[in-house]
Amino acid sequence: MENRDYLIILYDYYGELLSDDNRKYFEDYYFDNLSLSEIAENNNISRNAVHKHIKSAEEKLTFYEEKLRLCKKDKEIKEKINKIKEEDLRKKMLELLNLI
Repeated sequence: MENRDYLIILYDYYGELLSDDNRKYFEDYYFDNLSLSEIAENNNISRNAVHKHIKSAEEKLTFYEEKLRLCKKDKEIKEKINKIKEEDLRKKMLELLNLI
């Protein structure tokens, strides 16, 4: 999995734990595909400050996953459920997890 995709997935799990600024700049960069210069201009801050906020957000998301492993555990659970051969049981398990 590409690092960009991985960070976006981690953001789904832990984004609410980031500061408002880190969250805003992360979203502008990763979801709105704005350049560092565009984000800086839109927010009247330096390009370097934007870079620091985004880097901080990336490090925090990675740190949270290292400690809590929610993304990894979710993936493992889904893989195990998908190995269940009985269709009705698999559907019920996914419903329990609110995955369908």
